[in-house]
Amino acid sequence: MTIQSIADGVWQVATAHDTNAFLVEEDDGVTLVDVGWAAAPPTIISALAEIGRPLSDVRRILITHAHPDHVRGLAGLLRLVPAPVFIHPADAPWLRAGRVPVDGRSGFLGNVLDALPLLHWTPVAPAGLLVHDELVGGLRVIHTPGHSPGHVAFLHEPTRTLLTGDAVFHRGRLAAGPPALAADPSLRDQSLHRLPLDVAAVGFAHGSPLTGDDVGAYRDWLEA
Repeated sequence: MTIQSIADGVWQVATAHDTNAFLVEEDDGVTLVDVGWAAAPPTIISALAEIGRPLSDVRRILITHAHPDHVRGLAGLLRLVPAPVFIHPADAPWLRAGRVPVDGRSGFLGNVLDALPLLHWTPVAPAGLLVHDELVGGLRVIHTPGHSPGHVAFLHEPTRTLLTGDAVFHRGRLAAGPPALAADPSLRDQSLHRLPLDVAAVGFAHGSPLTGDDVGAYRDWLEA
């Protein structure tokens, strides 16, 4: 299944195996959260069509963080959907540079992988910067550094749907993700304390969403 409703007006789009973007229907159009790998744009365009939205309805693109599996398809999508791009200021230099910088991860393997051209992307200059606790459309920005310096999650306030980015993974179980792929794993626990417990649904960049009674697993994990 490429597209899945996880709340009223919030759609998860599987842009690749185990990689998700999200479409959020707003009063003024659609907000896209993350893009995905280079092959993602046709999938996102198809998802828009499936919910009856033309490309011109995309009002903004919000990026949780500048890692290749979230932004490598961004430049290609912008050629078709020239919407403004927003990212946290701490990750904006990475987005403009077209790669995770040398020593941008805490683990040796992560830094070796980031040196590969396959994991670089066409540089993109953001139109604006995301500020912690700012409301963008219906999405509240939550700065959650650790996985990257400028990583953010989003809370869709109308539906109480949390979009975690890579702050939380759900690959069979809930976890903070591989420490070696994080910029500073020591910050992750502190950032998790910023995530709300009072949510009705949770969407993950990696893994299946939690809705209904299943959201209790997220609450239990976060409290623990």
